[in-house]
Amino acid sequence: MSNHDDPFQEARAKCPIHVGTFQGARVPMILRLKDVREAAKDTVKFSSDAPRRIPIPSEEDVRTVRQYPLEVDPPVHAEYRKIVEPFFLRPKQPEVLAKIHGLIDSLLTKALAADSIDAVKDFAIPLQSYALTYLLNVSEKEAELWVSWGIHVFKDGDGKSKGPFMEKYSQQMFETAAENPGDDFFSALNEAKFEGRPLTMEEKLGYANIAFAGGRDTIIHTVTRTISYFAENPQALAWIRENPDRITLASEEFFRVFIPLTHIGRICPVKTDVHGFEVQPDGLVSLCWSSANRDPEVFAEPNEVRLDRKPNPHVAFGFGAHLCLGAHHARAIMRGLIQILAERVSNIAILETVELIEREPDYTRKIGYELLRTKFTKL
Repeated sequence: MSNHDDPFQEARAKCPIHVGTFQGARVPMILRLKDVREAAKDTVKFSSDAPRRIPIPSEEDVRTVRQYPLEVDPPVHAEYRKIVEPFFLRPKQPEVLAKIHGLIDSLLTKALAADSIDAVKDFAIPLQSYALTYLLNVSEKEAELWVSWGIHVFKDGDGKSKGPFMEKYSQQMFETAAENPGDDFFSALNEAKFEGRPLTMEEKLGYANIAFAGGRDTIIHTVTRTISYFAENPQALAWIRENPDRITLASEEFFRVFIPLTHIGRICPVKTDVHGFEVQPDGLVSLCWSSANRDPEVFAEPNEVRLDRKPNPHVAFGFGAHLCLGAHHARAIMRGLIQILAERVSNIAILETVELIEREPDYTRKIGYELLRTKFTKL
């Protein structure tokens, strides 16, 4: 693994935190798995009740709405989460899982027939976009627009214009659903109630915002890095092909190692000592998921990809009350991808790459690819 993958290795060995600079502010980054888990569970000391400030860097200049249920704390968080949870559990349904597998199979058929493809633009982005239509139970035609949003809604191109566009589009989807209600995500939110009252438009837009933006780049990057891994380690595909029961552990290891989300923020409502660093009231703290996933006190040889790693208590989907709503969806996509690659592909050749590197004043970290030109060879 390159040093871009774990830029916190030295800092983590010396201290529970690394103090980074984000948008001009000094922010303690909690690095070790035990400490990250404890902070994630303590929603009083480390609050998520900070609209648009929970992502790092903040999204105050690219969206106007609070993301629900991400940016609210317990106890109301549980009721907000319960409203949309049935949609995020849809990948557990056999018919929805079959659609996801069919989509992967179709995209792979095109890849095998082509001289080469860009696994980002031609595979991972369509996979994420069309699979999301199954999650939200809307027409696949909507994905034609979503594909154009690129890897990250707010970071690709002009996020300041794309953010408001997405909010306007979401409002139109709610208005259309009100005129012609169905069994889709937008109709369900139109009918939903929170504490006995209908949801406001701001709340509904906040749900839509996280559905569209929250897990988009994370799935795309995990898919492309997995494809890259199999290109560099073709024996791994053969190993999985020998015993498909290995898929689940392999997918969890890919989530651990290739986590695209470096960290997430929490706000300290009062002055707080964070492992020796004093955070002022309303100050920011980072829960560094990516560092926690490389903690050598928990993971033996943490920079090695061990596809049979067990146990694997990674925090790629967060921890505590705010455990990622999209975890079932991501797992369904990744397990389907690994299964179908093993069944149909003998070799993947990498022809050209442009890595996507997260660059901050205190570290650089490989997130994924902007371009991953590949050639797939059928089994």
